[in-house]
Amino acid sequence: MPWLLTRRRLLLGALAFPLALRLAPKVRAMVAPPQLLTDPFLQLPTPTSVRVVWLTEFAGKRHTVRYGQSLEQVAIATTRQLTRTAEDAASPILHPPQGVTPRPVWRHEAMIAGLNPGQRLPYYVTSERADHAMVRSAVYHLAAAPSRGQPVKILLTSDHQLKPMVAANLQKVMETVGLVDLVLFAGDLVNVPDRASEWFDEMNGGAFFPALQGRAHYTLEKNSQKTLYRGAAIIQNAPMYTAIGNHEVMGRRAQELSLNQQYNSAVPRQVAIPYYYREKGVAYNDQDASTIQRQHPIDPQWLKDHSFNTDTYEELFTLPQSPSGGQRYYSVSFGDMRLIVLYITHIWRSPSLAPHVQGKYREREDDVQAQNLLEWGHGQHIFEPIDKGSPQYQWLEQELQHPEWQQARYKVVMFHHPPHSLGENSIPPYTDPVAIYETDEAGNVSLRYEYPKQNNYIIRDLLPLLEKAGTNLVFYGHSHLWNRFVSPAGTHFLETSNVGNSYGAYINGKRRDVPQDQDARYDQRNYAAEGNPYGLAAVIPTIAPLLDDAGQPLAYVASNDITVFSILDTGTGLVSSYRFDTRQPDQGVIKFDQFSL
Repeated sequence: MPWLLTRRRLLLGALAFPLALRLAPKVRAMVAPPQLLTDPFLQLPTPTSVRVVWLTEFAGKRHTVRYGQSLEQVAIATTRQLTRTAEDAASPILHPPQGVTPRPVWRHEAMIAGLNPGQRLPYYVTSERADHAMVRSAVYHLAAAPSRGQPVKILLTSDHQLKPMVAANLQKVMETVGLVDLVLFAGDLVNVPDRASEWFDEMNGGAFFPALQGRAHYTLEKNSQKTLYRGAAIIQNAPMYTAIGNHEVMGRRAQELSLNQQYNSAVPRQVAIPYYYREKGVAYNDQDASTIQRQHPIDPQWLKDHSFNTDTYEELFTLPQSPSGGQRYYSVSFGDMRLIVLYITHIWRSPSLAPHVQGKYREREDDVQAQNLLEWGHGQHIFEPIDKGSPQYQWLEQELQHPEWQQARYKVVMFHHPPHSLGENSIPPYTDPVAIYETDEAGNVSLRYEYPKQNNYIIRDLLPLLEKAGTNLVFYGHSHLWNRFVSPAGTHFLETSNVGNSYGAYINGKRRDVPQDQDARYDQRNYAAEGNPYGLAAVIPTIAPLLDDAGQPLAYVASNDITVFSILDTGTGLVSSYRFDTRQPDQGVIKFDQFSL
């Protein structure tokens, strides 16, 4: 009998061993302590409340915020899964998958209500996994929106995109001015918005959330000296309002396309619509388009999958909403500031005129011959109209009549695309591309695009409206440099996007890559090779401008060694800009410009 029992135990053990091997990774995953994918961050403050948001890679069973003077109160979070986050072979992670592979991420949000304006309370978050294992954050501080008259410090930033100097930039913000009360982010948060690791944990140490939460680990090597930067714990303690840049927009989804290719393959909605009806077997023509769409409504998911979307961006953040634009453009008050955020960006295309390039100024020759419009680039097409009469423009007209705007001490407008700039992206003019078909002697058809300067929607339609409404500051990014301008009406224009790297300032002999240099058919009046194409002269920094080789002051900062940040102080009405030379980490930060709103 003992022998029989021993034999039976051995047999059962042998059968169980392969099963244990198969289950071991799952067992280890469940046994490993749970982790937060992000620290908590603050969203959508009101005079009596604020939202606390954080993300995990498990759905969990209970997620809470504990807050109050003695951390005695508890708020229960709601949870939802992001719908489009993924990784692929180009993802900067340890073991990237070969193809586009969904990466499950869950977002948790709790509203903290019953607050008093200006009251700061400690808080932390806790997430419980399905196996009852728990993880909690460190303690941070939350607050409701400030009341009028309460001075606040606002960080103005944009174009992080995992660039080399971002962590250093944000670390120097904290070291120089301490905790800020609000972050305004003028677009281009990451590079490819559906790639999860760019937000959370790319292996180079400079992902979006870690840099803004003091958990980055980015090493800069300058002059043979290595310096590690961690960013700063900013958004755990201060809310953030963001604008959509071109890097918040994903293009067509297709099984054969990588995440990079999907990002670059956005097409206008009106191009995708006929393909939808072709799939459904419905006859479609432009003359009867409105009737056809009314009788056969388009599946919105299909349309986004075949044109472009901002889903991941909108799922990550809780922002104010407008009736016509949702979170894509909106307005909000914060203390003495009234802020309007607009959706002003288009897809970026190469300036090259080479026949194989899908560019700003021409289609690839092979694409034109193939006549598959879903694979065309369609020039530098605009995602959301802002021209006079468009839904966004009409909403803006009404918003500028709102008492909150008219009574605000500081009137600020934020969007991504530059109205005035010395940078590369100030050309071509911000307008819809005009398609020009041409046939050569051999009968080959080519397609090029022009952008009439007189139709620049920002200059022609938007700025006169904003200046008439008494706008104090227009804040934007996109060209990765610092420069500023002042209009005759007294409106200040600030581009402070030299956060992580710069593509240069085009002045004093440095020329943009403009099409007339390559092809005389393009109207060179539309494409200024140097300077600000729209008239205003850049302002020389008022305190400590950089100098050129001849010792003359420069009206810009465009460096891949010097990073810049700007602070709006509503107590004084001053906008101060600071620079930090990463080649000299021991030299500290220099305030180089200051102006009053």
